[in-house]
Amino acid sequence: MKRKQIILAAGAVSVLCAGAVLAAQQQGPPPPMTFFVTSETGTGNLGGLAGSDARCQRLAQAAGSPATRTWHAYLSTQGANAVNARDRIGAGPWHNKNGVQIAANVADLHGDVQRDRNYMVADSALDENGQMVPGRLGRAEGQANEHDILTGSDSLGRALPAEMDATCNNWTSDSPMARAMLGHFDRSGGGNTSWNSAHMSAGCDVPLLARTGGAGRLYCFAIN
Repeated sequence: MKRKQIILAAGAVSVLCAGAVLAAQQQGPPPPMTFFVTSETGTGNLGGLAGSDARCQRLAQAAGSPATRTWHAYLSTQGANAVNARDRIGAGPWHNKNGVQIAANVADLHGDVQRDRNYMVADSALDENGQMVPGRLGRAEGQANEHDILTGSDSLGRALPAEMDATCNNWTSDSPMARAMLGHFDRSGGGNTSWNSAHMSAGCDVPLLARTGGAGRLYCFAIN
């Protein structure tokens, strides 16, 4: 009787192990990184869209992203040839370094149909190395709040009217007189917690970006 029980128990363990292996095989590896917040900081002078895209590409490849994957910065520009940030980041879905999905598509990212369909929060908006970015809450002692992210966009990811500079002169200026629209990656602070259109910067140089809680970081999205 005991022998029969041992055999049955062993069989049950084998079934459980086989099920676990099958589940692991079906789950597979996490999706590749297709979104990150830049670990690199700076000013509003990014060298235009080309320079900002090059920054995203360089950081992504240094973190192990294949050279065949193309990266764009989430930035709008203003003026006669205005560009919408939402139109230059591909179709999605986008995942962070740990494989967590940020959004399934452009509409969900921006809440076109229903608000808050994305997962852009402090725990998921990681840098290219999988590290958390210092935000308004939860940062280490002595760390500055750097939750302001350069976007130059309205909440739907579109360019703002050209009457007022909201893009550091289309990402070519680090002047204290220039300004940029910012988002809060941690969805925290102030009266507007939008991830892409929270408030304007005080300027486009390092001290004035820092004044409101930023450091010239960008959102980067893989377009393929």
